Amino acid sequence: MAAGVAAALGPLGASPAAAQSAAQSAPNGSEIYVCSGPKGVPEYRNGNGGKGCKRLDLPDVLTVPVTRQAARGVGGGGGGGVNPAPIDGATAANFPRIDAATQRRRDGERRAVLEEELRSEQAKLATLRAQFNEGQPERQGDERNYQRYLDRTAALREDIARSEANAAALRRELANLKD
Repeated sequence: MAAGVAAALGPLGASPAAAQSAAQSAPNGSEIYVCSGPKGVPEYRNGNGGKGCKRLDLPDVLTVPVTRQAARGVGGGGGGGVNPAPIDGATAANFPRIDAATQRRRDGERRAVLEEELRSEQAKLATLRAQFNEGQPERQGDERNYQRYLDRTAALREDIARSEANAAALRRELANLKD
């Protein structure tokens, strides 16, 4: 039987985690051995595998079943799903609440930050559009090679598209805020 288990486990490496994994998969009360396998690769077996095997002294594995509560459905449809039990009693009833004044202050701060980001993004976009000059940017002194000019023009076009997308995302985020 030991050879069959060794073949099923295969070489797992010499790490303690692999030995612990092998111990967990073995039946209770069995012994785990580490043997040198082909090409010096360690193998873990339950039961004495023969020459070159050494018994491992591993701690007993303790397993605890998970407790779950049945889902409470509205209407008697059931659904059959299960939800994990609440951890440390954290439920919707005793979840910490924030008073309205604090929430309004936080929302106002968030709105101010988003508006400032939008202003800076619009200023960056205006600068990029001025440099782009409707597809005909001014040639710079280091652009004697026409390909460098084309590369910079393409980079400006990409920067403009990215900046427009950022500004649109900021506008959407501002629109989603509660007044």
